[in-house]
Amino acid sequence: LPMPDDHPCLDRDGYGLSKYLMEEVTKYLWRQNEGVDFIDIRLASIAPDENPPTPRKVGPVGPWALGSIAIMYLSDAVRCFRMAAEAPHRSGVRIMNAVGAQACVADTVPELLRGWWGTDVDGMDLSHYERAGHERDPVYDISRIEREIGFVPLRSMLGE
Repeated sequence: LPMPDDHPCLDRDGYGLSKYLMEEVTKYLWRQNEGVDFIDIRLASIAPDENPPTPRKVGPVGPWALGSIAIMYLSDAVRCFRMAAEAPHRSGVRIMNAVGAQACVADTVPELLRGWWGTDVDGMDLSHYERAGHERDPVYDISRIEREIGFVPLRSMLGE
């Protein structure tokens, strides 16, 4: 962690599979016309600007576990799509994560993940979150979308 833009689909419930299949369709379409520019955005859960979500604390894992902490405000999502549409043309398929600048967590990301999944987390590299100032960074890497189209979320999920 943070998960890279090209992380594989490990979904078991179908929702992630639908996103994966669309990415495969865009790759297929690009092979038919290599001059086309596709930007596939792996979008966060979206929160209305006027209704901030409550940061998650250590407790039982719920449905959509990572989706409950990988959140972005609607205004940031709209700006992200606008920037993608207005980005300079570059032939290819670009798959990029787009989530808020922080995980929506009251506790640190490692504490929350260990609380949810116990020793299953022991095999994960959480060293990124163990550095001072990075304890609540997003669980998805958003550095590529900044490099590619200049998108950086403006609103903090933690009210900072």
